[in-house]
Amino acid sequence: MGFRMGIVGLPNVGKSTLFNALTQTAAAQAANYPFCTIEPNVGDVAVPDERLDKLAVIGKSAQVLPTRLTFVDIAGLVRGASRGEGLGNQFLANIREVDAIAHVVRCFEDGDVTHVDGKIDPIADIETIETELMLADLDSLEKRATALEKKVKGGDKEGKLSLDLMNRALVLLRDGKPARLVEVADDEEKAFRMLGLLSAKPVLYVCNVEEESADQGNAFSQKVMAYAEAEGARAVVVSAKIESEIAVMPAEEQRDYLEAVGLSEPGLNRVIRAGYALLGLVTYFTVGPKEARAWTITTGTRAPQAAGVIHTDFEKGFIRAETIAYDDYIALDGESGAREAGKLRLEGKDYVVKDGDVLHFRFNL
Repeated sequence: MGFRMGIVGLPNVGKSTLFNALTQTAAAQAANYPFCTIEPNVGDVAVPDERLDKLAVIGKSAQVLPTRLTFVDIAGLVRGASRGEGLGNQFLANIREVDAIAHVVRCFEDGDVTHVDGKIDPIADIETIETELMLADLDSLEKRATALEKKVKGGDKEGKLSLDLMNRALVLLRDGKPARLVEVADDEEKAFRMLGLLSAKPVLYVCNVEEESADQGNAFSQKVMAYAEAEGARAVVVSAKIESEIAVMPAEEQRDYLEAVGLSEPGLNRVIRAGYALLGLVTYFTVGPKEARAWTITTGTRAPQAAGVIHTDFEKGFIRAETIAYDDYIALDGESGAREAGKLRLEGKDYVVKDGDVLHFRFNL
């Protein structure tokens, strides 16, 4: 089960620098000119989770395998992308393939790094990209809705729900609001996702600040935080320059460097965790002498489907899930202690896996 976040933003906001730091590679060329990233670069990153290390110690696990999140560095967008200007067509096509958007916003002054619009205004930058996504959705839906209306009038009952969702999205888009504000019932979610609307994807704003503001942010990032709060989105503050420097340092040097600049952890940890939460993901664990491993599932996943993330045979032959809550596993020093204390439960097919559960699946083929 793979989850992908697309890193987007105007040219020269620090997207590729951030991507390089995330993946600890130089795969994405960072240069001071528009469109230095022509093809999307893809990198898997470990999701930081201190719980996994604690479980591995108790379980005396030989290996520690964190869960992972995929980031995609997408070419910089400019005004007019919805009409194909710049690398607009590529940009929009690449966004369709990700589950959520990490929107890097420039929140720093630097005369040596040009801004595509000639001024630093993070809210205007956000609105530029948001507008292009909404215009692309508007154009797509207006064309598709006209054709679907004819089918529905001709008796196509399956298209009725899609047409209703399209019309609800169109009302918002014509009012200058993104499609993610459409109110969708649980039984409509799949059909809504199938519309493939760019402005319906959840957004995380990443405020790229100068080094001195990496801890508390600055006036620019405060504006973005307020903007995100108003629309119910998430936002984090990082200094891409700091992150790119510490990404290539040994762990012990990282700690010293972070302490020197007043940070308790890399800003990228916050980006990854925020992206994980934005996608509605939770983690369960398996622990044994060979490995302690974290697994990613969506909130609300039932036990058989969670087992299927490990192997499809586990889901097909699912019998029971031996389940220990993380806090109980730690407090009772592992599986034996939890079993003796009556904290190991046998859960069936209807059990909804909780974040932090330590599971062992029983199955039969």
